[in-house]
Amino acid sequence: MDITEQIIRLALFEDTGLGDVTTESIFLHPQEKTAIIVAKQDFILAGTDVAKKVFHFVDPSMKCKNHFNDSDTIKKDEVIFSITGDIRSILTAERVALNFLQRLSGIATLTRKFVKTLDNPKVRLVDTRKTTPGWRKIEKDAVRAGGGSNHRFALYDGILIKDNHIAAAGSIAAAVSLVRARACHLMKVEVEVSDMDQVQQALDARADVIMLDNMDIDAMTKAVTLIGKRAMVEASGNVSLKTLNAIAGTGVDIISCGALTHQAVSVDLSLRIQN
Repeated sequence: MDITEQIIRLALFEDTGLGDVTTESIFLHPQEKTAIIVAKQDFILAGTDVAKKVFHFVDPSMKCKNHFNDSDTIKKDEVIFSITGDIRSILTAERVALNFLQRLSGIATLTRKFVKTLDNPKVRLVDTRKTTPGWRKIEKDAVRAGGGSNHRFALYDGILIKDNHIAAAGSIAAAVSLVRARACHLMKVEVEVSDMDQVQQALDARADVIMLDNMDIDAMTKAVTLIGKRAMVEASGNVSLKTLNAIAGTGVDIISCGALTHQAVSVDLSLRIQN
């Protein structure tokens, strides 16, 4: 079972438990119905495959059709999804499917806003690990649907030496040396720095990527000049729609933005039974 299926099963168990007492009390026998999911606002779509899996987990016989694809621009009142099957199955799956679609589309919508605001094709906008526990894979998929890119997925697929690693190891040089002694040679080493002295230490340690953490615009500009092309440069911290282009203008290669996931607002959708 993949991670997405595990998330869906947990979400369905959380919402249905031993069943749907309301639906099962009203509908004693199967009744085939068609339902549609309608947009109540404009947004960027994400999560259609997840929603389809929700309905199929509840009832494999249900027929699902998405009328748009992830990353499409949706307008208010457009029908984005339709489901045909037993009314009991549709109503039992409704809330969970909508929760996934609304949350993931909210992330894609906010990401698209950042991507459109970023007026520099040389700079890559990426997400962070600041995701909803258990939802990281699908939330990072939603970032891509919005036009953004992904940073490392988890602690196991990328080396990032942060301030607490440095404090515990004693120095940037010591932390980098310890990592290089054990890590796979195919992995790049990224080091988080907060001032010019640490930038120089990261350069001396031959870091592959240097993250400028919560530095102001002037300091970032000086850091990029000092680094030259000796390492890739990532900017992190205090990234917003207002600061995005000023940060990009410093010459960094990557801007990582936790807001793409942790500040996204769910979009408004409605499931309607067709009579």
